[in-house]
Amino acid sequence: LVEGNSLYTSAKTFEELQISEPLLRGIYSEMKFERPSKIQAETLPLIMNPPHRNLVAQAHNGSGKTTCFVLGMLSRVNTSLHEPQALCVCPTRELALQNQAVLERMARFSDIKSTCIIPPTESIRGSLRGHIVDQVIFGTPGSLERAIVNERNLDVQHLKVLVFDEADHMLDQNGFRDFSMKLLRRINKQAPSCQLLLFSATFSEKVKNFVSKSIPIANRVFVEKLELSLDVIKQYRVDCPSEAAKFEVLKDRIFPIAEKLGQSIIFAKSQRSVTELHEKLEADGHKCSSIQGGYSPDLRDKIIDEFRQGITRILISTDVLSRGFDVAQVTLVVNFDLPVTRDYPKQPDYETYLHRIGRSGRFGRKG
Repeated sequence: LVEGNSLYTSAKTFEELQISEPLLRGIYSEMKFERPSKIQAETLPLIMNPPHRNLVAQAHNGSGKTTCFVLGMLSRVNTSLHEPQALCVCPTRELALQNQAVLERMARFSDIKSTCIIPPTESIRGSLRGHIVDQVIFGTPGSLERAIVNERNLDVQHLKVLVFDEADHMLDQNGFRDFSMKLLRRINKQAPSCQLLLFSATFSEKVKNFVSKSIPIANRVFVEKLELSLDVIKQYRVDCPSEAAKFEVLKDRIFPIAEKLGQSIIFAKSQRSVTELHEKLEADGHKCSSIQGGYSPDLRDKIIDEFRQGITRILISTDVLSRGFDVAQVTLVVNFDLPVTRDYPKQPDYETYLHRIGRSGRFGRKG
């Protein structure tokens, strides 16, 4: 890609990107990376080299997109300025916390500070925040709106990088489009040179068209639609004549295999479905946990921690975990209910299906 006078070439090594010594140490000794993945090699030069144009990037689940924008944010921070300089907006608290954890590992040898602005747990509910001075911010739409608009303790005028993770959902009419566009307008006014990075594994045609109109000047890196399904994930369709049969197949046929494989995530269509399935499986003697948007922040964090540590091996979830959630030990995903759109009449939701199955087969592992 040619941009002005500079010719972008993909980076074969992290050294080619002229990354600072502390960040290189984080990449090699903390993250244990050897060289950039394909999406990192293609997008990092676009993100990190002047003129810092906006970027719309799509790549497979588990291909290393988080590293692209985390490293992009870290590389632009001026450590002597104690103001927010990079902001990453995520659709769920789980994803915001996970992305911040990646950044903290990568920034371990630097002086860069980060914080997460999400619905508070009981332990921090009482503490009123003063002016936020951390240089990198992660957050969810509702909490960020409160911090920027209501409490006015998050200043965006020094922002150099704005990231929308799971950007197709952030810009979808049924997602967080209203919030995202309001935030973009505010930042364009207060920090006009801020670079916008949109990352996702999927972009529906509707969202692609919207992005083309709203963000016309941007570099674009897209995967062909037919190539999005990962070869390392083996997919099976199980025909079940009834709802009762689905449960029988799950406990008699799928679980005996799952228990030898690692960890499993089962996706159900609603909060009620998740609760009912959890109760039935527990009654049948299976040790499992469940998560949904209706749970308190404390409980959600506890469930995720136990799953990450391998204390629970089967997790039943709504689509709250369908995007970006990364646990390397997950080898099996069960679509107990297939995802459908909110349209009438309901249609298959292909993007959500791809995101769900992408919770397995992370970074080239089999799923």
